[in-house]
Amino acid sequence: MSNLLDQLKQFSTIVADTGDFESIRKYRPRDATTNPSLLLSAAQMPEYAEIVAKALSDAKQEASGDSLLGIAMDNIATAFGSEILKIVPNRVSTEVDAKLSFDTEGTIAKAKSLISRYQKNGIEKERILIKIASTWEGIKAAEQLKSDGISCNLTLLFSFAQAAACGEAGVQLISPFVGRILDWHKKETGRKDFPGQEDPGVQSVTKIYNYYKKHGYQTEVMGASFRNVGEIIELAGSDLLTISPTLLEEMQKTKGDVARKLDPATATEMGDEKISLDEKAFRWLHNEDAMANEKLADGIRRFAADTVKLENFVTEKLAA
Repeated sequence: MSNLLDQLKQFSTIVADTGDFESIRKYRPRDATTNPSLLLSAAQMPEYAEIVAKALSDAKQEASGDSLLGIAMDNIATAFGSEILKIVPNRVSTEVDAKLSFDTEGTIAKAKSLISRYQKNGIEKERILIKIASTWEGIKAAEQLKSDGISCNLTLLFSFAQAAACGEAGVQLISPFVGRILDWHKKETGRKDFPGQEDPGVQSVTKIYNYYKKHGYQTEVMGASFRNVGEIIELAGSDLLTISPTLLEEMQKTKGDVARKLDPATATEMGDEKISLDEKAFRWLHNEDAMANEKLADGIRRFAADTVKLENFVTEKLAA
């Protein structure tokens, strides 16, 4: 009997949720995702000191004054992304500053800057997903970037409204946050556990997957932010699943069978009826979901705080 990870790979593309190259090599995912906290962790590892030093040296040659920090941050992100793409065969997600979550034009400009830096490293834009928060402004930015040939990963996705709007905008991929949905419901209800299909995060992704497949949306669904292996197994069949090294390790060490739970063949019978959302309808429907409204705001704050930590780290290195 093979392990759970190998079984899961029959049904879903596995993505490593890490900036650590050795973890990526170990689990052989097709894709990888990064964010500021993962980059900060990786940048502080002694084995990656040369990558950081070169990224900052290049930034100093390109800019000075107020623009130096921003260019250094972009160089760090694309340097690690470029190294990751030497390991994974497909794509890497690189995140736009969360402080741009309500700035469509700023998000577009930052995305194009990141793509330009990847191209200077010899990386084709088809191998990059620009990671953007699933605000209305972020979704509109992703829609415009798609028309410019740049693919996006819409993150911090908690509500059906966000998913429906992303599908209509034709974004490449969405990352529903399974574990953070579970966290909210545990806190609100006082329940310690939501097993299997009772898990509200699992239910959310299942609903989105069936809706997309029923109505022919090409947007890929990538379950994210898992708290346990059980959540992952319940979403076997999702287009992609991005998993932390800790849970990848647990799955690799555990023998067992994995059955497909999400399937386009059954989605046509289970998916909700199609809806169309303009900005007013989107904001109202999202606002009606207390969990999604709270977790999106909290997630943006947390990602922004992680970015500031990375900025402080980079500032100290530049000064040194």
